[in-house]
Amino acid sequence: RGQHETVIPSELPLGQELTSTLREWAVIWHKLYVDNKTTQFRHVQQMTYSLIEWRSQILSGTLPKDELAELKKKVTAKIDYGNRILGLDLVVRDDNGNILDPDETSTISLFKSHETASKRIEERIQEEKSLQQNLDLRGQPIFNTTHTYSLYVNFKNFVCNIGEDAELLMSLYDPDLSKFISENYLVRWGSNGMPKEIEKLNNLQAVFTDLSSSDLIRPKISLVCQIVRVGHMELKDGKKHTCGLRRPFGVAVMDITDIIHGKECYLFFFLGLWVSLKLLPGDLAQVQKDFSHLVDRSTAVARKMGFPEIILPGDVRNDIYVTLIQGEFDKGKKKTPKNVEVTMSVHDEDGNLQEKAIHPGAGYEGVSEYKSVVYYQVKQPCWYETVKVSIAIEEVSRCHLRFTFRHRSSQESRDKSERAFGMGFVKLMNADGTTLQDGKHNLIVYKGDNKKMEDAKCYLTLPCTKTEIEEKEAPSGKNLHHLANFTPTKDSTKDSFQIATLICSTKLTQNVDLLGLLNWRSNSQNISHNLRKLMEVEGGEIVKFLQDTLDALFNIMMEMSENETYDFLVFDALVFIISLIGDIKFQHFNPVLETYIYKHFSATLAYGIFVACMTAILRQMDDFHYNHYINTFKTRQDIIDFLMETFIMFKDLIGKNVYATDWMVMNMMQSRVFLRAVNQFTSVLNRFFLDQANFELQLWNNYFHLAVAFLTHESLQLETFSQAKRNKIIKKYGDMRKEIGFKIRDMWYNLGPHKIKFIPAMVGPILEVTLVPEPELRKATIPIFFDMMQCEFNFSGNRNFHMFENELITKLDQEVEGGRGDEQYKILLEKLLLEHCRKHKYLSASGEVFALLVSSLLENLLDYRTIMHDESKENRMSCTVNVLNFYKEKKREDIYIRYLYKLRDLHTDCENFTEAAYTLLLHAELLQRDSYYVYSQQELKEKLYQEIISFFDRGKVSVCSVLTKKRATFYENIMKAMRPQPEYFAVGYYGQGFPSFLRNKIFIYRGKEYERREDFNLKLLTQFPSAEKMTSTAPPGEEIKSSPKQFQFKLENSPFILLLSSYYRANEVQQFTHSRPVRKGEKDPDNEFANMWIERTTYTTAYSFPGILKWFEVKQITTISPLENAIETMELTNEKISNIVQQHVWDRSLPVHPLSMLLNGIVDPAVMGGYTNYEKAFFTEKYLQEHPEDQDKIELLKQLIALQMPLLADGIRIHGEKLTEQLKPLHDRLTACFKELKKKVEKRYGVITLVSVPGCLVRLSVTSVASSVVSTSSTSSDSTSSRPGSDGLVISLYM
Repeated sequence: RGQHETVIPSELPLGQELTSTLREWAVIWHKLYVDNKTTQFRHVQQMTYSLIEWRSQILSGTLPKDELAELKKKVTAKIDYGNRILGLDLVVRDDNGNILDPDETSTISLFKSHETASKRIEERIQEEKSLQQNLDLRGQPIFNTTHTYSLYVNFKNFVCNIGEDAELLMSLYDPDLSKFISENYLVRWGSNGMPKEIEKLNNLQAVFTDLSSSDLIRPKISLVCQIVRVGHMELKDGKKHTCGLRRPFGVAVMDITDIIHGKECYLFFFLGLWVSLKLLPGDLAQVQKDFSHLVDRSTAVARKMGFPEIILPGDVRNDIYVTLIQGEFDKGKKKTPKNVEVTMSVHDEDGNLQEKAIHPGAGYEGVSEYKSVVYYQVKQPCWYETVKVSIAIEEVSRCHLRFTFRHRSSQESRDKSERAFGMGFVKLMNADGTTLQDGKHNLIVYKGDNKKMEDAKCYLTLPCTKTEIEEKEAPSGKNLHHLANFTPTKDSTKDSFQIATLICSTKLTQNVDLLGLLNWRSNSQNISHNLRKLMEVEGGEIVKFLQDTLDALFNIMMEMSENETYDFLVFDALVFIISLIGDIKFQHFNPVLETYIYKHFSATLAYGIFVACMTAILRQMDDFHYNHYINTFKTRQDIIDFLMETFIMFKDLIGKNVYATDWMVMNMMQSRVFLRAVNQFTSVLNRFFLDQANFELQLWNNYFHLAVAFLTHESLQLETFSQAKRNKIIKKYGDMRKEIGFKIRDMWYNLGPHKIKFIPAMVGPILEVTLVPEPELRKATIPIFFDMMQCEFNFSGNRNFHMFENELITKLDQEVEGGRGDEQYKILLEKLLLEHCRKHKYLSASGEVFALLVSSLLENLLDYRTIMHDESKENRMSCTVNVLNFYKEKKREDIYIRYLYKLRDLHTDCENFTEAAYTLLLHAELLQRDSYYVYSQQELKEKLYQEIISFFDRGKVSVCSVLTKKRATFYENIMKAMRPQPEYFAVGYYGQGFPSFLRNKIFIYRGKEYERREDFNLKLLTQFPSAEKMTSTAPPGEEIKSSPKQFQFKLENSPFILLLSSYYRANEVQQFTHSRPVRKGEKDPDNEFANMWIERTTYTTAYSFPGILKWFEVKQITTISPLENAIETMELTNEKISNIVQQHVWDRSLPVHPLSMLLNGIVDPAVMGGYTNYEKAFFTEKYLQEHPEDQDKIELLKQLIALQMPLLADGIRIHGEKLTEQLKPLHDRLTACFKELKKKVEKRYGVITLVSVPGCLVRLSVTSVASSVVSTSSTSSDSTSSRPGSDGLVISLYM
């Protein structure tokens, strides 16, 4: 009662199983829908609907007993089949379909039931297996190399005024070998200039498949289009003339060698034909998947007349190609040669017509009779028409090809009276069971009674080829013309007819010895002979039937095991086949052989029965048996050896997955038995091998590794299973991980002073245990970490736990990157470690620091693992830097370097070559020149520097200050190549919707070469499409920062720019500024500058640009007053005048226009009103009374105004020296304005002169008060204002 209450369902057991199955399938069905796996979704849907219908019938209770039993078989078969294809567990049943109870079934019976059930289901899904096997193979890395290709053909139009219907037959042709290499693609074209089937308009496309790499290297390959007119004998014939005749009209040939060799798709026009072509890598299934926009189910498929390079296991093909070559027909009583039409059909041995067995070309269904082209009055017509015969494999032995010959008259009245004047035939299979040989066949043309021509029983007793008649006449010397009016001998008729055949079949062979081996059961007395003859069969024939041949060999070995002779012969045959596959000609069949061995000859089940037997024995042992068995050992060493071997064997069996993954019952049975055995052996460890004198380190070590392997085995990880499977396991077996985990904990604490011997070796295994996502298990085992810390602290002699710390960091990195660990683990680990450390007298401080450090590491590692699946490589870089910074701080160079190279790879993938160089530079800086390993470290360092220089060169960055001059070619690029100046962008991320490493932070981004602001904004919006724009540029409040959304903020202000040395515009940049105007107080209508404040944001990055990332976080915000803004504006203006004057002094060839514009903007009162505004705003008694602290700044502003005069004087002087006639009026006005301005300024603010030095201009120094706040748009890493490092800053804040 209560928690122990048992609920007994009222449903029948089968009804319960149906309900449980439907619930489990529904979850998978929903996932298939979400993942857009349409085919599988519909498959599961059909099976589900069937089960629902059958369940309602069973629950109705109205079915008779026999019908219920029959329905039960259908239901269980459908469930078992569905479970297999959905990857669910195998259900084992008794003969009546009831689920076996493992507790009531012996282990061996359970094993046998699993085997039987697997075999039954395999047989049921045999048809599906072929397709699935091919898909599996194509997913394997070994098949990544393309061996098969397809040629896509899109038929656009046919422009030719024939006046009658036409058939266009396109195929691939090798002109060097003078043979067609593919089937025909057939297009039926109407007399109206459109396809015969109007639905095919603009949808005429085909794909020529199975082309191998050898086809791609043919010297020449052509696309041939044969055009056959379908109508009258002559185009001029009228209504009374015979119609429907196939008459030759024309042929078009185009060389497509370039396209076959891989050139892009082209549109071609030849002889009125418009087609586009494209070579596609892969077989039909692959191109349908990869090029679904081109190749779909409506696309016609024309196969190669031959095999592709790789015949996958399960590929079935049975195509017989027949070519009508030529004939010679006596004109008989006619004055002119006959107009011969050949009619071809396929019949069985009773004469029954095989419907639609002949395929003239891809794109249409087969026809029952194929009629050849008619040549007008030609005695020896040459057709060279190829068709494909497709019939079921089992029907081939009973079928033959029949050819009838008829004269066709152009007059319809005469044509109706014409009857077949002859016939020929050929059997598809020889008497010995081999298929008709490839090649040409000269058929006998029989003449006589038309009825007997149609009677298969009559003519099948006769020879069909002239070779056959010669063989039959030779021994007896008799001729065979005794049948009715038939004339079978070569002397009795002058008519002849020749065909050629080609068999492309994976099930039919033309080799009698190989056939004998494949059919060994029906011919067992010749097994030895056929095995020996196998070594003489041509290799190409064997590889075609590779899977069937291997099946035959292994079946002989298994079923004829009593005869040792066969064992040796089979072994020799297998060696022959393996050596054959090793030949370069057939090396591409290696994957087929490996796949066969993997799927059909796995050794797992070979020892599965032995493991089942051992499990059965262990299952029957109780405590008494275990104790008695241990007591039988005579010495302590015997017990050690036994336990060692047992622990190793158990661990090996657990690692090898003895049984298939879907044998859930068998796997759980084994786990439960093994767990009980291991727990029995732990008492032996505690009893015999724990005290100081008898402690066995290796034995205990093996136990711990076995226990951890058991606990972490995939079959016990309940979180990875569906809820239904989880419930089944918990109900029947419980969570065995907790049981073994608690035992590991107890055994650890039992070690006492021996614990130090397992540190740090056991840190990794214990970490694996704690990472298992089971809360109770974690709470029980995490304290072991504190015990290890305490143990090392007490026993190491160093009063620290560095060994444990280093090992835990190393293993944690590996485990989390491998997919283990979660946020809950991080929280619990920190909580439990802090609780234990704070209670300890000596570990309270260092232990707390360590707990917080590990928590921080876990947060970074979890972010890193999560973001590694993110499409944004920028986010992945950020997380990588966070992790490597942690390891740098902890001086874990080995892991730090590993993450450096991960960062390097991310940068090179994004073509961030400059950042990749700085990343490698961090590794180079770790290498010591004066270390003990001088040669190897120096060699590595030089190699690194070469790679760094290469990256800097590709990143368009000057490397003079970073690296010594190592390569002249690099320096030539350094000196001559243009280095574009980068743009910098500020980006802010506000709101809880962003990842933790971006949330509520601002970053500076270094743009790529010539990257526009619009492109940068688009990139960020693509990454965060749901980010909302903020309307204010002010820093956001807590409401926005704590919002679950993402907020976006943009500033379109112009960047703040200074004229800088070219190097520091792009290098060693660490500080950036951005200004925005802010009004304080009421607006002054007379002077807008009086209350105009500038809010300036200063961004200081953790690293200087360029560096290991293209972005770094920002730090600081400050504001400046209107007076400081005025001072800064004057400083900038003076700096601009000084720089442009010096440039003109150094280079007289510079254009004068920029100088004209600058001077005009300063001295012309109509343009410039700055001085007056400053005077009104700041040079008044009222301002000084309100701001007495600004006295020094006002004086500085006056000095800057006075300083501008000599600078302007030099500028106007140079302007006059470079004067042209066009600029004279402007220069005169500039001179007049400046004279008036200078007089006014010198009167009010005094005179400042510049000292001239030959070759340059020297300006008197004026110290800026404003510069003590912020004076430049960006500054270099050494914080000197003379070396700012950026053209400016473009702000785009995303929040």
